[in-house]
Amino acid sequence: MNYYQLGEHLRICPQGYTCCTSEMEENFANKSKSEFEGMLKEAMRSVQVILTAQYKNFDGYFQDLLNKSEKALYETFPNMYGDLYLQNVKLFKDLYSELRRYYRGSNINLEEALNEFWTRLLERLFKLMNPQYHLPDEYVDCMLKHSEQHKPFGEVPRDLKLKATRAFIAVRSFVQGLGVGNDVVRKVSQVPLSQYCSRAIMKLMYCAHCRGMSNVKPCNSYCRNVLKGCVANQADLDPEWKNLIDALLMVADRFDGPSNVDIVIGTIHTRIAEAISNMQENRESITTKTFQGCGNPKINPKASNIEDKKKRGKYVSEDKPSQLSSEKLVSDAKGKLREIRDFWVALPTTLCNEKISSGSVNEERCWNGMTKGRYLPDVMGDGLASQINNPEVDVDVTKPDMTIRQQIMQLKIMTSRLRNAYNGNDVDFQDTSDDISGSGSGDGCPDDVCGKRLSKTSSTQLPEIHAMPKLSGQGVGGSSSSSILRPSSFLLSLTLAVAAVQYLWR
Repeated sequence: MNYYQLGEHLRICPQGYTCCTSEMEENFANKSKSEFEGMLKEAMRSVQVILTAQYKNFDGYFQDLLNKSEKALYETFPNMYGDLYLQNVKLFKDLYSELRRYYRGSNINLEEALNEFWTRLLERLFKLMNPQYHLPDEYVDCMLKHSEQHKPFGEVPRDLKLKATRAFIAVRSFVQGLGVGNDVVRKVSQVPLSQYCSRAIMKLMYCAHCRGMSNVKPCNSYCRNVLKGCVANQADLDPEWKNLIDALLMVADRFDGPSNVDIVIGTIHTRIAEAISNMQENRESITTKTFQGCGNPKINPKASNIEDKKKRGKYVSEDKPSQLSSEKLVSDAKGKLREIRDFWVALPTTLCNEKISSGSVNEERCWNGMTKGRYLPDVMGDGLASQINNPEVDVDVTKPDMTIRQQIMQLKIMTSRLRNAYNGNDVDFQDTSDDISGSGSGDGCPDDVCGKRLSKTSSTQLPEIHAMPKLSGQGVGGSSSSSILRPSSFLLSLTLAVAAVQYLWR
């Protein structure tokens, strides 16, 4: 037999006849808060799992393409070029090292890195092809200047620079975008519930029990109003979240077409081989034109005849994508990204339909917060400003959550970078995640998702996330020698204050 009494002692539930003591109400309040926080974390964790899986897939795939290209170079070049390769192994290693550093987020100008590689390669090859001559630095400088006219490597350097920069900009920004999205969800999942939300959740989930209606589920509209009030700040992520997802989808489209990532990144070694073959085939013409422009160099009496030691080879380019094409990866990623595009505004409806309420079919026989019956108030809109008249949760629309405002800013910055990447442009950013978002690893990969922290040398370690743009653009990757500008905390505080004022005036 249930013992009913007047509920004057209740602080949250309706004070009619009740079977709950104050202690029972408090226990229900703690239980409802814990359960709802668990629902929120589970929902957000599902998004993190998707983004983490996509990050690992693409990061592993891109690095595998680069690793296979480097391995193919080391395996084929010794037999093809002999001393031309053996005496310049470090040059090739340095190139791949620079490409990896750029992909990882280092402040490297990719165009300059490629230009430097071709300059150093030309200098080395010209000396090796003309060992009988004494070639001082001044003469080499003259040769390099004239090379701009007679193009000893053909069109390979120009073509590779154009395609490689676009490909690397796209893949680096795409993987970083996945990481930023993951990091945003992780930090938002740590935002605590307000006191008013906790009370409303208790009333929604367990006050019916205190009225002897434990089998009566909350009305769907009632549930949505409570949750729209509880996650009002989170819903304000929606516009910039959608912009990020849309930008990721656009950049993913760049992985095919003229700048096909499979071919561009996976066959860098074949383009280098093609360039070397061009120079070998046109060796006499290049030497003649250089002598005409720079004069005849002096004979090197100490030079030994190593002509027989040198090899010539023509690399047959096989621009075939790897067996696991990026086409399937991109297709899968697009589907998953579209699934989470509406996550923030869909969260109240999703949780109510799947976890809490009765659905729309029992509108006359559901818990409306007071008794069993139809819920009459209108359902509020999405976002903080729409909760000013929320009948279930007392929301202060003048005080947006600063953690979530900071994450909105992060989304805007990353979206801007992705849009630049889509157009083939890169922007230098400095990692200020600690300044903007508080403490944390910033790798967007929670322990419970990834199992353990990724090491610095792991092939799936996130690239550095650059949060604030430099004051001036410097082409692709910026100048490798320029100093990195870090925004002051004053500017950041001012930006956040402006965001808060905008909400005050809504």
